[in-house]
Amino acid sequence: MKKASLILSSALVLGTLLAGCGNNKDNNAAPTNAPAESTAPAATTAPAATTAPAASDAGTAETGKYQDGTYYGTAPVDAETGWESFVLLTVEGGKITKADWDAFNTKTAGDLKKKVSEDGKYGLVSKGGGQAEWHEQAAKAEAFLVEKQDPAAVVVDDKGKTDAISGVSIGVSDFVTAAQAALAAGPAQAGPYKDGGYSAEGEMDKESGWKSTVALTVANGNIVAVNFSGVNAAGDDKKQYSIDGKYGMKAGGASAEWHEEIALAEKYFLENKGAAPKLDAEGKTDAISGVSIHVGEYFTLAEKALEGAK
Repeated sequence: MKKASLILSSALVLGTLLAGCGNNKDNNAAPTNAPAESTAPAATTAPAATTAPAASDAGTAETGKYQDGTYYGTAPVDAETGWESFVLLTVEGGKITKADWDAFNTKTAGDLKKKVSEDGKYGLVSKGGGQAEWHEQAAKAEAFLVEKQDPAAVVVDDKGKTDAISGVSIGVSDFVTAAQAALAAGPAQAGPYKDGGYSAEGEMDKESGWKSTVALTVANGNIVAVNFSGVNAAGDDKKQYSIDGKYGMKAGGASAEWHEEIALAEKYFLENKGAAPKLDAEGKTDAISGVSIHVGEYFTLAEKALEGAK
């Protein structure tokens, strides 16, 4: 009996030790595919509403678990310059195979930032002393993301820049934010138009001395920015002319200045994806609250501009 009790006691002790070892292993093991906290972008580059899924959920270069499709996301607009970054991601076979970082201008509309840079009009090298033009540096950031498969790999400092990508000195926080927003949103349905900038202008009005102008920007097939304005014989921009107090609609008894009313027409245009409101014979409308000016020509010119985007 003593011998049997001793054997039974030894078995119980051995079982307890083995169970304890198993618990220690599970508690100490770190997830193999979770991003480290220290690599996450600063809070200013990744708002909670646009945070990307964790790597363990969205997929990494090893697991390849992204859902196939095209992803689209934006970063907050730069209030000073008007540029708003966006990122288009192509996922095939569970992996990011293409990244496209660009921006549209909410103030002027028209060409995308890459096109402006490629045409030599952005001037990062000539005007800003950059080591390469904006589109060239953006291409390196895009390639880095395709290689790493996770926006969190682009470690951003408090100035919005990174040392992680060789040859990139421009701010990349908007790139990270937009890419994270795209992945968080999931595959997006593209609109009917070709991406790019489009414009059209009317004839010079002999009575008013102004010629109407329209500029549009399309991203992911959708109209994302519009600028209704005009130009006179002196080359003045009508919207800026009004902002500067030179157009004087209020002085003539109107309830708002021209640039304030045209902004409401632009808002309507974007919200209704380019569809025109019901117009009277003079080109005015009752469909847009607060708008008493002639807006019909702008919707006509916008339609003309979009002919090149089909």
